[in-house]
Amino acid sequence: MQKENYSLGNILTNLKIDSLNEMQQASVDANRQKADVILLSATGSGKTLAFLLPVLEKLDAANKDTQALIVVPSRELALQIEKVFKQMGTGFKITACYGGHLRETEENNLIQPPAVIVGTPGRLGDHIRRENITTAAITTLVLDEFDKTLELGFQEEVSFITDSLPAINKRILTSATESVDIPDFLALQDPEKLNFLPEEGTPAARLEIKQVLAPENDKVETLFRLICYLGNRSTIVFCNHREAVERTSKMLSEKSIINTFYHGAMEQQERDAALCKFRNGSVNVLVTTDLAARGLDIPNIRYIVHFHLPHTEDSWTHRNGRTARMEASGTAIVILSPEEKLMPYIANEAVITIELPETAVLPEKPKWTTLFIAAGKKDKVNKIDIVGFLGNRGKLKKEDIGLIEVKDFFSFVAVVKSKVGHVLELIKNEKIKNKKVKIDIAR
Repeated sequence: MQKENYSLGNILTNLKIDSLNEMQQASVDANRQKADVILLSATGSGKTLAFLLPVLEKLDAANKDTQALIVVPSRELALQIEKVFKQMGTGFKITACYGGHLRETEENNLIQPPAVIVGTPGRLGDHIRRENITTAAITTLVLDEFDKTLELGFQEEVSFITDSLPAINKRILTSATESVDIPDFLALQDPEKLNFLPEEGTPAARLEIKQVLAPENDKVETLFRLICYLGNRSTIVFCNHREAVERTSKMLSEKSIINTFYHGAMEQQERDAALCKFRNGSVNVLVTTDLAARGLDIPNIRYIVHFHLPHTEDSWTHRNGRTARMEASGTAIVILSPEEKLMPYIANEAVITIELPETAVLPEKPKWTTLFIAAGKKDKVNKIDIVGFLGNRGKLKKEDIGLIEVKDFFSFVAVVKSKVGHVLELIKNEKIKNKKVKIDIAR
């Protein structure tokens, strides 16, 4: 394998990491010794790098075919892995394939085979059946969050994918739980098992658990008062159903809490907009289903609110895994109606009861608003273009522009709220890259 283009030191520098943690180093070492490795480690502990480094060690720069396939349960996880791999700066190409993305776009990306493909089972299976993915040279298979993939009913599709890979000689499975049997069709050969899960699945000490006792079964008023109490800190509110997500979000909006919602039935652009607004601080409250409990890379989430009690201990663990990541602290808050009791698996924890003040004071409004730009990577538009456009045509200073996210066919940019009206007026007849493009407040 040709390694002159990169080194571990360069990769860590590119990722802004000082050194590998114990779990990541153990994974690198085990994968050098064994063909098949099972890695169990908590959400947020750095599993992505723990399997990407061994994948990278197996890649050969002289081989122009696809060499590694990474199967994930959700498009968000696929995009996160793609982002980390690109940030590593190795010179190898990676492509993400997932539902809700134009298949034609992916087919174009696969014409020149990327060294690594990451994707969801349904879309990967579809591309393999259409022979868009050349499988003959794929030697490494990664199943990230394999327990969730099997739990979501993808077993048949994963079985088809593995049967379609004749040259596999390395398999890496990762999970944040130990609760699932590994299917025979994966044909693991004497796998090395690395277990870095906390003993008995207990949350890390830096995660505080609190409860709020709602006076009535309809807990929305209590949720509203709790958000007012917490202030404008980054908060995810978990509900058990899509309908409840939209209803809860709407009721909070009616009470002047700026929020957004996110669930699996939304169009891809709507999902991207919701997550972008939450990431860039245009909203501080995200109301969601358990879809957001896995794979979302959103830093600095301070509070997890369980508006509905999780159905399983696994769900509890993964929801809470969105906060208290790496060295940060976080708080999980359970809202209990008079008829509800704390789940038995946390009944022995030191749970603090929050007494909400009688008077609710609305939290400070976010300083950012997100603009939607109907142009992206496929239009040859990048972040520098957007900053230049908003600076030159919209007369914004650099500090007036926040997080920018450029997707394939559209982009999102955070702009200081007080300047948005003026900016939209200034740029309404202007062009980006000599093209008239729709720009408006993201919905």
